[in-house]
Amino acid sequence: MAERANESPIPDDIALDEDAPGPPISVPDTGDAEEGEGGKLKMIMQLLKKSLGVKDIAAMRLSLPASLLEPLPNLEYWHYLDRPDLFAAINDSDDAFERMLAVVRFTFTKDLKFVHGKVCKPYNSVLGEHFRSHWDIPPVQYSSDPSQPPIMRIHSTSNVSVAKSTNTMPSETASVKSVRSGRSSKSTRSGLSLVSKGKQSPSTAATSPQQMSDPTLEGHMSNLSLGDRASAGSGARGAEAAHIRVVYLTEQVSHHPPVSAYYGSCPSRSVEMMGIDQISAKVSGTTLRVAPGSFNKGIYVRITGGAGEGETYHITHPVASVNGILRGSFYITVGDSTIITCTGNKGGPSLRAIIEYKEESWLGRAHFLIEGVIHTYDENETLHEGWTKAKHVPQSRILAVFDGCWRNRVRWRRTATSTSEVDVTSPVDSEYATLVDLSTIQMVPKEVRPLEKQLSNESRKLWDSVTTRLLNKEYGEATKHKLAIEQKQRDEAAERKRKGAQFIPRYFENDISSGVPILTEEGLKAIAEELAEESVLCLKGSAVEADS
Repeated sequence: MAERANESPIPDDIALDEDAPGPPISVPDTGDAEEGEGGKLKMIMQLLKKSLGVKDIAAMRLSLPASLLEPLPNLEYWHYLDRPDLFAAINDSDDAFERMLAVVRFTFTKDLKFVHGKVCKPYNSVLGEHFRSHWDIPPVQYSSDPSQPPIMRIHSTSNVSVAKSTNTMPSETASVKSVRSGRSSKSTRSGLSLVSKGKQSPSTAATSPQQMSDPTLEGHMSNLSLGDRASAGSGARGAEAAHIRVVYLTEQVSHHPPVSAYYGSCPSRSVEMMGIDQISAKVSGTTLRVAPGSFNKGIYVRITGGAGEGETYHITHPVASVNGILRGSFYITVGDSTIITCTGNKGGPSLRAIIEYKEESWLGRAHFLIEGVIHTYDENETLHEGWTKAKHVPQSRILAVFDGCWRNRVRWRRTATSTSEVDVTSPVDSEYATLVDLSTIQMVPKEVRPLEKQLSNESRKLWDSVTTRLLNKEYGEATKHKLAIEQKQRDEAAERKRKGAQFIPRYFENDISSGVPILTEEGLKAIAEELAEESVLCLKGSAVEADS
């Protein structure tokens, strides 16, 4: 009690989770947010001061004022499918080396929100909350030069003219504004804050973190290619000739610590991914350091058919830092390495890739540089587990090298012939080619069922009362509705405790210890429903037709 008495008093409008570990952290809603970004920065600085020395902020008893949050559910924000077309393209090649190259390309593009958008804080998920969506996208095409990257026919500012160009793209001012229309909403928060304002040059994208505002996408993406939709028929099946569908499902499966499970799939390309999301966050100096939590073992990409059938790619997460706090201009830097390990390859050598994020100088601007290698390894040995940087890999094992900037252009070159029997003793150096140019591609908006078709604990419907008020800048009312949602979660937890019951996830099996979640029957049903959902691309009077 004496320790509790020495703590700062908790304002009445801040509800804290008494079951969470550690001391409570709170920032009262003083109304400063109404003064703009300066007011928000003042409140953030208060929070950081209270967080110094805290081992893991993500596991603390914490309830932020709604004015500090983006009007976006956490489960919608994290999905690793910012470029679903490149995810679907992983199994396009008959060659194992080119499939690994495709996985590396997907890895660089899975979080484009951090390349073109601002750092934001979405809502904390509540236990049992879930989110599902899909994308209908034209498949990528390929150059006659196999060393060149695939041609992306949607949301690309490259000069390739393989698809019909359009002067505008459907308005995406906010998720809640389109979900009320009675059709699937082709929308993410990218239309509000996760897309750069204006057009950046490659040099600007590489060196200048952007502080974004919340305008619509019209005017920002007027030169984007949306693909040729002319040949799409009615419904999801009719669109298959011109488009492929990628579906996604995620659910919050634990509250202490906060953990979610997710699954994504493109059945027409025999590719699926799954994993567990959990982060650990700590204030270090003037930065916020974010690392994977203990349940988060990375992303698992499986190939279930075609040339790569049986392969699994395990993609680990690096460590990130949120910088620029003292200046009020937040940006992300990345450290450590991402390791991509392929198992289950039928014939030929086993492949592994290392993406090494170069250490940034504490003086001067960030450069966001990377280097890496694709190399062979022996699945029956453990020696390769110590190879976490490009320089660790013996030259005789290296098939290709790459370098560049993870916010701009990444280039690669082959260092050995890549045939069915790779001869690693006779390297044949090639010229550098572009692996991916992140400055020319944008996030692809997702399609989400309208609110009236969603369940009560589906993310957009669950948080609709908060999102609507945040968009209207009614911060006090938004905070009240946010606290009501959080209090309901606490009441349900107390009732389970009284009955001696445990929470059982609906869409994923309860055991997540392996890092690879398993869909339940309900989860499989939800995926099937999302695959069968009628496409907004083919609806008469759709946003695409209205704005094209």
